[in-house]
Amino acid sequence: MKLKFILLFIFTILCFGAFANESKPMTEQQQEKAIKELNEPLYRPLLERYVLDELKSLRQDQQKLREDTTKQITHTELSAADRALDYTNDTINNVMFIITATATILILVGWNSLRDVKNKVESIVNERVKSITDEYESRLGVLESELKERSEEIINNHRKITITNEVHSLWMRAALESDVNSKIEIYDEILKRKPDDVEAITYKADALLEQGKTVKAIALCNQAIEEEEDYGYAYWQRACAYAQENRLSDSMDDLHMALKLSPNLKNELVNEVAFENLQVLPAFLKLLDDAGVKLGE
Repeated sequence: MKLKFILLFIFTILCFGAFANESKPMTEQQQEKAIKELNEPLYRPLLERYVLDELKSLRQDQQKLREDTTKQITHTELSAADRALDYTNDTINNVMFIITATATILILVGWNSLRDVKNKVESIVNERVKSITDEYESRLGVLESELKERSEEIINNHRKITITNEVHSLWMRAALESDVNSKIEIYDEILKRKPDDVEAITYKADALLEQGKTVKAIALCNQAIEEEEDYGYAYWQRACAYAQENRLSDSMDDLHMALKLSPNLKNELVNEVAFENLQVLPAFLKLLDDAGVKLGE
């Protein structure tokens, strides 16, 4: 929704500029000067503002989730304490009832010795209290164990959500970044949080290829394929690296595998600069023909 408002705002500015230009024509020199001043896209500051708003929204959602998690854990602990108090109260009432009932029974059956009655009652009460206490401790232990597991589960889920939000923000930064070294630093930050993220590994390999570091790029592609052997873009990047090293046969093998796993990559065959060495190969030309793509399109 925010992006729609941004585009509408840009359109309004352009219309207003067009109206102003019609009312007062610019000279040819003024037009050339205006074109030279447009060093960056007009929408760049707006996109940065949009990214900042998204990051602010993510921080607010994270804060709200932290508050909800704290409330839930506190509520669970209070409920457990209430149940423990209720159980203790019931236990005391039962003990008093047992004492009264036992004393009545002893009197009725004709026991005359108060000492015997006292000893018998104490023995019965102690046994009953011990039994109830053991049962209560057992139940309380189970309850504490379940509460601990639930708390750990909530904390782990919160940690995963936090990592996901951070990774999402880093991907947005990488999309706006034009400097290759800065992109590599961002991909490293993503991999610190998710070491097995094959997409980040492959995109880092692509950035290294732009710097001519084919050996490191191939190593990263191998790592990505070990993590997920059905990820077509990893084969594509390794094919690019092999092509730059003139390992044309290996490059063609990976290229076939990449197109098999990700057919949509066929549209990039003629646009990929790394495959210029392959354009003299009949196998590459046949691959273009099978994909319905022609050189020069």
